[in-house]
Amino acid sequence: MKKSQLAGRIEMSPSSVTGWESGSKQPNRATVAKLALALKVEPQFFAGDAPTVVGRPHFRSLRSTPQIAQDEAEAYGRLVAEISGLLESAVEFPEVLLPDVPVDPDEHTRAPEDAARSAREYFGVGPGPIQHVIRLAERAGVVVVFSEPGVAAIDAFSMHSAVRPIIALNPVKDDYYRQRFDVAHELGHLIMHHDAEPGGKVSEEQANRFAAEFLMPAEQIRSSLPSSTAGRSWKQLAELKEHWGVSLSAILYRARALGVMSDISYRNAMVRMSQNGWRRAEPGRTSALEMPSMLPRAREVLNSAGIEDGKFLAGSGLPVNLYHVAASRVPTLRKDPAYDLGFGIVEE
Repeated sequence: MKKSQLAGRIEMSPSSVTGWESGSKQPNRATVAKLALALKVEPQFFAGDAPTVVGRPHFRSLRSTPQIAQDEAEAYGRLVAEISGLLESAVEFPEVLLPDVPVDPDEHTRAPEDAARSAREYFGVGPGPIQHVIRLAERAGVVVVFSEPGVAAIDAFSMHSAVRPIIALNPVKDDYYRQRFDVAHELGHLIMHHDAEPGGKVSEEQANRFAAEFLMPAEQIRSSLPSSTAGRSWKQLAELKEHWGVSLSAILYRARALGVMSDISYRNAMVRMSQNGWRRAEPGRTSALEMPSMLPRAREVLNSAGIEDGKFLAGSGLPVNLYHVAASRVPTLRKDPAYDLGFGIVEE
């Protein structure tokens, strides 16, 4: 919501909203009540400071991501961090153990691949494919969630917070193979890009290179990659897709990047992909997405102990419906018609 929209709802000036957001002004109790009604949250929601975000969220392309969508995503990430902090005060979470392998965004050598190999070694990943990328990230202490439906325009994003690193996935992207690459891509940002400018072409390319090496190590996959798509090569590519758990597009790009497939053969393969409609939806045997479990399991533990969601959130003023989205194993694909334009609270 724009400041002018909120100001209009509570019949105050946009400069007042700016002052509250910056901390230079404090709303009185009557104004807090107006804000709570306008945004459909409890007054306690405004009482505490949200966890600090360390650096801006990483988006695939800032140029194609509207500013309001970036703001919504960052706000959602802050709320996820707050929810994570509340849950961790009641349930033990894994320690945050991510390797710190900073890569200079101006670097054009093979440093992202080196970072990916270091990460596989750090996480104790043996030869072969990573069986469950989300579970690996969560075991390293990363909070993985699906985005709130209103933020679904953004592919995926990641951010460091004072509580835990966060990866948010697009709830609409219903593709097991591409989702795994998304998680590895964002994991690359968390490991390599603490200070890099988000959305930059170089840092995004580095995260792609990290994900490719992390999921398909060059020394393990190179000999099995086809040099063209002639003969039974498409069947071979389909087998590689299922074995490594990545898309055909990613495998073809990997073959070209490693010099196994020529530029001409790669272009011909992508033309065939387009003709078959596979650029939009590829064939594959696995349809179920990898699901996050850290926050959902913590919520289940509390519920099984008799602590209902409303009671657990009572002191924080956090919206129950947003808590359900963040602590869900499955993506919420659409907003409920009763959702407000703000934080998605269903009126009773």
